[in-house]
Amino acid sequence: MMSGKIAERRSTLSNDDNSNSVLRIFSYLPNPRVWKSLITAGLCGVEIELLGDKSSNLPHWLWDFDARPLSESDKADSPYARQSRRGFSGELYKTDQFLQEHPFGTVPAGFSPSGLGIFESNSILRAVARAGSSNLNLYGKDDYHASRVDSFLDANLVFSREAQVYLLGMNELTLETYNRMQAAYEFYLSGIENCLQQGDGYLVGGELSIADISYVCDFAQFLREGHNVESLHNQGLDLISKNGPEEYPLAYEHMLELSSTEAFSSVMGTYLNWYRKKLGLD
Repeated sequence: MMSGKIAERRSTLSNDDNSNSVLRIFSYLPNPRVWKSLITAGLCGVEIELLGDKSSNLPHWLWDFDARPLSESDKADSPYARQSRRGFSGELYKTDQFLQEHPFGTVPAGFSPSGLGIFESNSILRAVARAGSSNLNLYGKDDYHASRVDSFLDANLVFSREAQVYLLGMNELTLETYNRMQAAYEFYLSGIENCLQQGDGYLVGGELSIADISYVCDFAQFLREGHNVESLHNQGLDLISKNGPEEYPLAYEHMLELSSTEAFSSVMGTYLNWYRKKLGLD
């Protein structure tokens, strides 16, 4: 698992090395929303240049296609200081070009080789899948299967939005936020469980797709609530995922099995080890 300042190029393997595409991603790290693209890139032979740092350090970076750390003198003289709006506090340093390419000003921020901005993690994920080898059908074997993949990615996005609000506000939760997260969790996991009950082994077309990849990474991030048991109990609340493996066995099994494969574990590292130990799997 990656942390600290990172400026690296991931040279990914490919059985059909026809792709010379280099996509660039700037983000806080580690970030499960970025892992979706890295896992996909490793499977389909797309090269990704990854730039970023710990979340607490990004206010000391220039947000740009050529993102880089800033010195104190750089910040003092910078014309790019802007008030942060979401997920950060204080000032952030975003170039005009960055905001032109990323009008919402968020991370992860993807860039095509020509510098075209791609925002929202699932859109970056789609770009990687499109740029890579089509032999694996990671974005579906035809247009209709691709649309079904999109359906799952849209559902993942709705769930992840609620999870972000929930996780960021963990220490001072309102009952409304908790109840919204619980409802989103039950709705989302029920859908994943129902799909897997069909017996195909995967979410779309009986083979691995970016729908599965997005699900594993987004849901693994939600399980971070397990690091906040004491805080929840102090607020008279319990883990939403407390009985998850019993209530949604196929959904949890799917996440745990995929995350243990080389393609996933080489990117996710030890992120889920604590949860495996909790379940007695390690």
